[in-house]
Formats: sequence, structure tokens, C-alpha cells
Amino acid sequence: MMTQKQVARKFVEYWTFQRGSEKGEDQQFWNSLLGEVLGLEDVKSHVQYQVPVPMKGTTKFLDAWIPETRVLIEHKSRGVNLDAPQAGHNGLTPYEQAVEYDNARSYEDKARWIVTCNFDAIWIYDRSRPLEEPQKITLSELPKEVHRLAFLVKRDVQKVDSKELEISVQAGRIVAKLYDALLKQFGSDAPETLAALNRLCVRLVFCLYAEDADIFPKNALRNLIKSTPVEFMRRQLLRLFQTLDTPPEKRDRYLEAELAIFPYTNGGLFAGASESEIPPLTDEIVKLLDGSSGFDWSGISPTIFGALFESTLNPQTRRAGGMVYTSVENIHKVIDPLFMDGLTARVDELLGVGESKSRVEVEQRTGNNSAVGLGLQTSTKKKLFALQDEMASLTFLDPACGSGNFLTETYLSMRRLENRIIAALQGGQREFDLGEGIGAKVSIHQFKGVEINDFAVSVAKTAMWIAEAKMHAETCEILHSEPDFLPLKEYDGIVQGNALRTDWPQTNYIMGNPPFVGYSLQSKEQKADILDLYRDEKGKPYKTAGKVDYVAGWYWKAAELALATKDAKDTKVAFVSTNSICQGEQVAAVWKPLVERFGLEIDFAYRTFRWDSEASEKAHVHCVIVGFHVEDKKLTQSPRSSRSLDGETSRTSRTSRELKKIYDGDKVIEAEHINGYLMDGPDVWVESRTKPICEVPVMMAGNRPADGGHLIIEADEYEAFVKVEPNAVSYIKKLVGSEEFIKNKKRYCLWLKGVSPAILRSMPLVMKRIEACRNDRLASPDAGRRKLAETPALFRETMNPDSFVIVPKVSSERRCYVPLGFCDRDTISTDLNFIIPSATLYHFGVLTSSVHMAWMRVVAGRLETRYRYSANIVYNNFPWPEVGERGDSEITPNLQNSQSPSNESNHSESLRQKIESTAQSILDARALYPDSSLADLYDPLTMPIELRKAHAANDAAVMKAYGLAPHTSEPEIVAHLFRLYSEEVSL
Repeated sequence: MMTQKQVARKFVEYWTFQRGSEKGEDQQFWNSLLGEVLGLEDVKSHVQYQVPVPMKGTTKFLDAWIPETRVLIEHKSRGVNLDAPQAGHNGLTPYEQAVEYDNARSYEDKARWIVTCNFDAIWIYDRSRPLEEPQKITLSELPKEVHRLAFLVKRDVQKVDSKELEISVQAGRIVAKLYDALLKQFGSDAPETLAALNRLCVRLVFCLYAEDADIFPKNALRNLIKSTPVEFMRRQLLRLFQTLDTPPEKRDRYLEAELAIFPYTNGGLFAGASESEIPPLTDEIVKLLDGSSGFDWSGISPTIFGALFESTLNPQTRRAGGMVYTSVENIHKVIDPLFMDGLTARVDELLGVGESKSRVEVEQRTGNNSAVGLGLQTSTKKKLFALQDEMASLTFLDPACGSGNFLTETYLSMRRLENRIIAALQGGQREFDLGEGIGAKVSIHQFKGVEINDFAVSVAKTAMWIAEAKMHAETCEILHSEPDFLPLKEYDGIVQGNALRTDWPQTNYIMGNPPFVGYSLQSKEQKADILDLYRDEKGKPYKTAGKVDYVAGWYWKAAELALATKDAKDTKVAFVSTNSICQGEQVAAVWKPLVERFGLEIDFAYRTFRWDSEASEKAHVHCVIVGFHVEDKKLTQSPRSSRSLDGETSRTSRTSRELKKIYDGDKVIEAEHINGYLMDGPDVWVESRTKPICEVPVMMAGNRPADGGHLIIEADEYEAFVKVEPNAVSYIKKLVGSEEFIKNKKRYCLWLKGVSPAILRSMPLVMKRIEACRNDRLASPDAGRRKLAETPALFRETMNPDSFVIVPKVSSERRCYVPLGFCDRDTISTDLNFIIPSATLYHFGVLTSSVHMAWMRVVAGRLETRYRYSANIVYNNFPWPEVGERGDSEITPNLQNSQSPSNESNHSESLRQKIESTAQSILDARALYPDSSLADLYDPLTMPIELRKAHAANDAAVMKAYGLAPHTSEPEIVAHLFRLYSEEVSL
């Protein structure tokens, strides 16, 4: 009788070769899955198909409904993107379509689970956990993930989760307890002691895994532990490690049977075992090792567990190295577009996946012998062998590999793909004798890594060995052979060292998640690493090299290595990075040298998203992913961009270049050229400058108090202060930082500029604050701040213009518009805002428009995901419209986007006056709600309709001033602004 896993494999083999039509095959798919794989008896009585749903005067039909387990199924044809809006369904995704059906049904028919499927993937949504991402199972993964579908046929399932993840998390907790218990016994946290502890943990974990994965004889380790008294356990482990490191022919011929049963392990894992440092063990430690809890180590995921294993390191050590742990899903965001998608497509093509085939043909492929390859032509089999050889020749490098997450997951993915080839070839072996043996060729020796932390290196090597063991077992199951994994092969692919000071081996693919260390947080050594790399062709450091994040060093090294290969294009790279390198000042600092020195071309990119981890201390970092290659400029005659700045196609035609891809949330954008801002557009460098490129008022930072808080009066202090010191009221002004301005919070300050000494001395409470400010400044280690002690009554800056526009430095990304506003001389702005003295309604109107917001969203920096406005980057580089007083736009209209400018001169208002009018309307709309803060007014959920209309009118007026049509898309706006910017800076 076949096991459930074997039945699931036959199910996968059959459905891999079906056309996958929504109409006609979906019911067959679910009947087979529920009945044959999940063992549901009398499927037809449990499942309802094409269930009518009355909706708004019409009736629609949901694909399947399982009443007993409350599962609603929305099934799509093969090839349909389960995360994309569908034509013909009001732009809803399959899940949103299912929710629409569910919402229209009665309470007793509401779904607990919603499942979307396209034959190749099953996505599971738990309606009791609406904020969680769906669980995803691909068809190829079904045999090992079939347990996760129990909710389809069992009512008591509370949560669908990856069994591998659950087991790996549990294993991580056990290791953490073991680590802490052993650390107590070592009695020291000296570096050499911690190194010994790390080695011991790695060896013990491998032994525990080998026991449960049948690499060691069954129960050999547990029996050894149970039969050894605690006081002798230390010595017994030493002897075990020595035995594992000794070939059978060199072992003591009288070695006790309980040790002699263990196989020779080799691989360097137990090298030097005779010199191992093992402290006396306790009952607690032995209990963790003897398996009395029934925990099965064979189910751990090497990818996930490596990160959890490494999390036993001191958290401060982890943060200092900038390490962020990586989920399997996020790893695939890097490796899939880099190489896995291409390789998988080639295997699919050779195996005819997705082609229409008769049932006879498919059943021949999936007969009693699981002969997936039965019926393949000899030429196809030769191509499969050739592709397998090619896969075995590829090399992969992670130059910041940590615990080996990327390496293990890449190895597992490559081997799973290879196993598909092996299954196809094995099935037809009796029919076609190609004189070539069938077996695995992809090896862990193709995978290299560099890591600065010695413990992480040990963990990564162990994770790779475990990954190899897992895949070896799966291949043996396909070939119906007995696993023979030991002895381990020597594996020196992962080396310890500073990756930015280490030579990297030439390779086909470079990938990973380098350290996230901002330039202001780098150590002296890290700054030196960057400065030694970011040098021009004359060997001089770039002026901006000190202002790039540490991750930029990996981009430089990878580009340098790629260019050194025989054909630079043969090396492809993809890194996860902090999103700051694609925003603000760093774009020019990071990318301009890479493009100019190495001819770097971005192939694909993920715009900002939150990078979550599997570690016990979750790290939420906002990241981008950038995949690229380099082109030798000496061999490349075409311009670096696929489009010139005037929007025309360059000498390299679009048809001759493969389109790039930008992943932005749920959207996939095809691009001709991706620049450093991760936009579809030419390479434009918006660099820091101290003056605006156009003739507009100067923007400057607000006033820095630098007073230790002594010149500031908080809202809850104000009444008591003025009651004691009533004469001070004339010298108190409103004080606003960005939060006070946006949220309308009350705060005040003593503004004593120009106040005579006599008046100051007449106010004792004011004098007390002035004295406290002076003492605070004198105590500062900064010489500049100590100098300010000479003027203790004043802020560091003393700007108090009669009127100014205020621009918060940081604002929520949820808002369509950064809330700007006017202030007068009764308000003092802190340096948490920028101010524009003498700005007019016209300037306010342009700055608060969707045009300026589009520019800001691309070129500004971010604080996490919030907008971080910059005068030197955003404002000073912003290309303003050239509007004449008559009302004509003096710039050449964009003929593709603009409306006809005819009769413009007959308009009663100039464009400038029109913008001033719409800007005033925005202020008037705000005034209708005096009880509301700017945070209230600009919340997308509560923004008043009057304010929305006023902004829409202002946007249209500003668009017209730029020669753009009212509904020009944001990417088109940015491309237009980049063109104008390039024209301005080239003058």
C-alpha cells in the first residue's frame, strides 16, 4: 500500500502535465486531491461545485464549497497570477473575488478558510487571521507539505503552518536552552571559551539530526546517552567525537560496540576531536540530548534552522555585525528572478509542462513505476542530461553568508529541480539506454561563502551538510535505492573573513543579504573598508564615499569581480539592501561610480518592502532587492541607458534588449532601463547642492535650540510659568517641530532676541532658565556648543521671518501630500522642519502639488518608510515650471502628455495666478475644519472632500504649468521632471 507521500507524488506527476483549464479540470483536480491524497471518502457528498451566489441583481457562481470544514475555493486556470487583478472581474484578485462571494452569503455559510488555486500553487487564507499573509504551497512541494492541507477535510485544524517552520522554531528553542546550560558549565565568556562552546553545539546538533534522519544507526545516540551515567557523559562525548572522526580501519579493534556502531563522518566536522573542550554535563543537559521529549530533528529546515541556531549568539554581537535573518520566502525574492525562474522554465519546457496532453499520454508518464520520463524522446532525454550537467557546472557565492540561509535554500532549490530531471530520466531508463548513469550531480561544492563570524561559519557548514543529507534521501527515494550519505565530503566552501578585505572566487551568481549598517553607524574599520573600495580610476576615494551605507561595499566588490571575468555578463548579482541606497543623497553616491566604472546594469529590483526574519528577535528592516550585471564599457558602444534623456529610444533598440522587471508590492512593472532610484528611466544623479537650480526662495532648516530644554516651555508648564512670570508673556512664542506642526500640539519657547538686559534681569524665572541654558552649554564636550554659552538667552539660530512656508522633515508615507503650511512671526520653527522665508502662494501651490510629491517620493530619503524631506536633495534640485506673467508656459510642452496650449494667452488669469488661486483654496478648505490637525486632514481615511477637491484643482493647475495632461501617471511625471532636471544642470 502506498504512503500518502507516494500518492501525493503521483498526483503531482499527473497534474504537472495537464493543460490546467479552469473549466473542466478544476473539479477533477479537487476530487483527486481530496479523495486520493487526503483520503476523504465519498467526495461528491462533501463538496459542492458551482454554488450560486446572488449578487446585486445577478447570480454568480463560486467554484467549490466544502460545508463541513467551511472552505471556499476559487480556482483559476494554469498561468493565472493569484496575486494580480483579473480582467473581467472588476480588477479584483482571485482572493478579493472570493471575499466578495463570501460577503454576499448568509452568516451560516461564511467561510473559515479561503483557498485560491491555479493548478501550480495553492494559497490558503485563514479568515480568523485576516492580517496574516496566505500560506503558499506549490504543486511540486505537495508531497512534503501535504499535511498542511488537513484543514480541507478536518474540522479541528486551528492554524495552517509549515511543519518545517514549526519544527525548526522548536529546535531553535532547544538549542538556545542547550547553549545557555553549557555556557554555565564552561563558567567563562572568554572568546576562546565561546569558540569551544560554539563548536560543541554544532557537533551535538549534527549528531541529533543524524540520529533522527537515519544517517546514524537507529537509536545509536540515544542508547549511548541513556546507558552512560551523567558523571561520565563528558568523557563519553569526547570518545564519540573521536570515533566519528576515525575511519573504521584505524579504530581500536577492541572499541566498545556502542561506539563502534557509529559510522565514520569525516568532512572536518569532528576534526581535532581529541582536543575538544567539553565541560562536565548536568542532568538538564543530558535530558536535552537524550530525546526523551520525543522531538524529531529530521524535520528541521536547514535554511530556517541555520538562522535560529545563529540566534543563540549574543544579540549585541548580532546587531554590531548588521545581521538580519531571512525567511525562505524572502530568499526566493532574490534567487528566483536571478536564476531559478529561468532554470525552472527550461525544465518545464523540456518536460512539456502546461502543454495539452491526452489522458493516455499522461497516465503513461505516471504509471506504476512513477515513470515521469516514460514517453520522452531520446533527444529530449539528451537535453535533460545536458541541462543537468549545466546545473552541476554553475557556481554560487554568498559573500556575507551568515548562517548559510541563502546557500542552503539555493542548494535545496537546485536539487529539487534536479530531482525533477532525475525522475523524468529514471522513468524511461529501460526504454532508452544512453550509456549514462542517472543520479544527482549538483553538489554542495558549487556553493561558496564568506562570513566574518566564526560561529556562523560553523553553522553554515553544518546547515549545508544537513541540506545535502535531506536531498540525498529524496533522490534515493526517486531511484528506489538505499541512502548512503556518510562519510561526509570535505567541504571548505565557506571561509571566515572580512568579505570586503577577502578575495572572492570567480562565480556565476553572487547573492545574499550583506550587513545593514548606515554610514553614520559604521565603525572606523568599516568606514575604512568602504573608503578603500570606492575609488576612482586614479585611485582616489570618491568625495561621497563616506556617505554610503556599508552594504554598498558588496556592490562594488561584486561589480569588480564581474568585470574581471572573461565575459562580464557571465556573472549575475542580486543583493538585499537597506532601501536608503536607492533614496536621497546616497543614490548618486552609491550608483554613479558603479555605472561609470563598471557599466552596471540593473536587471530587476524590488522596491521598498519590509524584510521579516525567522529569528526569535524579529528584525523588521525596510529593504530593497537589486539584481544586476556589468558590461565591459570597452566592448559596449551603446549608451548606458536604454532611453536617452529626451525620451527617445537609444541606439540599443527595445526589441534587442530583454525588458527588466520592477516588483512594487503586488505589481510587476516591465521596464526598459532601471535607474538607481529603481525607476523605469535614464540614469540621472540628483546630487546634494546648497542652492536651488531654479530662481526660487532659499529653503533652510529651522532654529536649533541647543539649550538643554531650558528655553522651551512645555504645554503643561505654560500656565504655571506665566502666572509666576506674567511679564514674560510678551517674549513667549509658539514653538513647532514637525510633530507639533502636523499634529497641532502645543509647545512654547522664550524668544529673547533683542530683549534688553534690563528687561531680562527684571524676570527672575526667565533668568533662572537662561543660567541653566548657559551651564548646559558649558558642560558640552562640543566646542561649538560651548561657544554658544556666550549667548545663553538665544537659540543657536535666530530666524524669525514675518511669513514663511514650513515643510516637515519627516512625514508619514500614508499621506498623498506632505502637509505644508504658512506660519508668521509669532511661530518659531525648530530644525525638525525646513522653512522658506518670503515664499508666496505660488511657491506653496507648486510644492504641495502631486508633481512635487512625485519628485519627493523618488529622490527623498526615508526614515523606515516615512518620507524624509531634504533641502539639498529634494528642494534645491527640483525643476520648477517656467511660467510667464501672461500665463503662457515657457517650457516646451510634452506633446505626448499635454493638452493643446492654444488660446492660452486669452485666459484671464496667468498660470502663476491660477496656481496661487488653487493654493488659497487648499488653505480655505483646511479652515473649514478648525478643530482638526493636519494629521487629521491628510489621513487618507478622513481627508475631507473639500480638501480633496482643492488639491485636485491645484494638481491640475500645476500639471498644466509643466505642460502635462491632468491625469499623467506618477512615473511619467517623474520621467518628465528628470528630463527638466538634466536640462537645468547641463546649462
